[in-house]
Amino acid sequence: MTTLDPVTTTTLVHRASDSSDWWRHAVIYQIYPRSFADASGDGIGDLPGVTSKLDHLARLGVDAVWLSPFYRSPQADAGYDVADYRDIDPLFGTLEDFDEMIAKAHRLGLRVIVDLVPNHTSDEHVWFQAALAAGPGSPERARYIFRKGKGPDGSEPPNNWQSIFGGPAWTRVEDGEWYLHLFDAKQPDLNWEHPEVHEEFRSVLRFWLDRGVDGFRVDVAHGMVKAEGLPDWDGHVAMVEGADDGSTGAGNQGPMFDQDGVHEIYREWRKVLDEYDDRILVAEAWVEPLSRLARYVRPDEMHQAFNFSYLTTLWDATALRTVVTASLEANDAVGAPSTWVLSNHDVVRHPSRLGLSVPGSKPQGIGVGDEQPDEELGLRRARAATLLTLGLPGSAYLYQGEELGLPEHTTLDDSLRQDPAWWRTGHTERGRDGCRVPLPWEAKSPGFGFSPTGKTWLPQPETWDRYALDAQVGVEGSTYEMYREALRARRDHRLGSGSLGWVDGLPGCPDANVVAFVNREVLVVANLGTDPIGVPAGAELIMSSAPLTEDGAIPSDTTAWFTLSS
Repeated sequence: MTTLDPVTTTTLVHRASDSSDWWRHAVIYQIYPRSFADASGDGIGDLPGVTSKLDHLARLGVDAVWLSPFYRSPQADAGYDVADYRDIDPLFGTLEDFDEMIAKAHRLGLRVIVDLVPNHTSDEHVWFQAALAAGPGSPERARYIFRKGKGPDGSEPPNNWQSIFGGPAWTRVEDGEWYLHLFDAKQPDLNWEHPEVHEEFRSVLRFWLDRGVDGFRVDVAHGMVKAEGLPDWDGHVAMVEGADDGSTGAGNQGPMFDQDGVHEIYREWRKVLDEYDDRILVAEAWVEPLSRLARYVRPDEMHQAFNFSYLTTLWDATALRTVVTASLEANDAVGAPSTWVLSNHDVVRHPSRLGLSVPGSKPQGIGVGDEQPDEELGLRRARAATLLTLGLPGSAYLYQGEELGLPEHTTLDDSLRQDPAWWRTGHTERGRDGCRVPLPWEAKSPGFGFSPTGKTWLPQPETWDRYALDAQVGVEGSTYEMYREALRARRDHRLGSGSLGWVDGLPGCPDANVVAFVNREVLVVANLGTDPIGVPAGAELIMSSAPLTEDGAIPSDTTAWFTLSS
């Protein structure tokens, strides 16, 4: 075995915790319901489908699931346009189906977090329909952000804001007023200056808490409050942004985001959740810098915030060390856990991002005619990135299918795309359909076992048989088995509640190519360089994302975990 001198010097960044709060170290699995499993046969995933696969998640070893929206909705933005916050869309089932799903999850020891969309409703919500009918100056319109237009006849939008999905952020109604929608025109923004809006969402929280949910992931948590006067702003924001060096994070800036008033909302909500045991709030907040994101997880506000800084960091050792340090320091300052995420329903899957010529770059979807990732190299780096991530202290999020090593669907026919971003940007932004393709469960079944009829609402790549769950279970070295082993080792060594000390240089290994740290008694080494690196003396291998070399060195694009002898 190629060995180096023992690890003797580390720089402590984060101390271990003995807290019993489950959410400080949980591994949470995101389910995108329409693409997880279909029990009805219509080609769209549903709640009974989720229930049927919960055993898979329990065997995988996660602690909780987070479900993207399943509420009644016209599905203009895949359910993020909510028409009724207290009912299940028939596409996904019924309230009884939900109750059965959460009951089974709890029997299996899985907690359930649901999505909440408070920035906007659907234009088919009863409130918005009432607003249209009531007319200018009415109490009904006051629940939304309606304004008179500019110009002599009011024919120009109230300001120059652009929608995140492309095009103007304002739409004019028949009586001449305009309403604000930071996303699609079918998603009018609520007016969070109105007390009725506050009262309604406190009621919605209690409705689902009383049904047993363990928490809420809050969509666009930084967007509900807008700057006074709605001033013009010449910038534009996208779904996925970030600093080039990954040090400060992804930031949707401007007068429509990250206004101080949002924190009063979350203090209200925290009081509601504290009436129940062990329930949590999770912020989806694209905010920079990390010190400002940490304001969302102060002791009297939310429990967690997604770490988009980490997600958007390139495959670069220096940048990764920078963002991990900044994340831990910012969250430690307010007593909150750091979170770590590599993929979700809004971004290109990380095996594909890491297979690009600039590994880890963040295109807004990949399609025919775009640079195609190196699938083999991307998966190798993705496995290494996953093992690095699961070695970090804090809470980790997994996106459905990443335990299978699923890549993005990068050759989806553009005519089949359903993401409104594709249409509103004039076909300049591919959108998010490629990461939302239904999962492959069975290699030899129609639709890879997603649906009993073989139907899928988006087509699956023919090559996905190699990624199907049944093609990986029990197969040594498969991505699925790597995830199971990593989650088991993470739990056994208590890494989620652990510490982090940077190794102050591995002998003979340039810092530019290596991320190395100690978490409790576990040494984590990620080799991002091109040459194999030796193993410190006294280190005993726990697992690695790829086999070590014949002489026991860590090859390129590989992460390994070791125990250190005392």
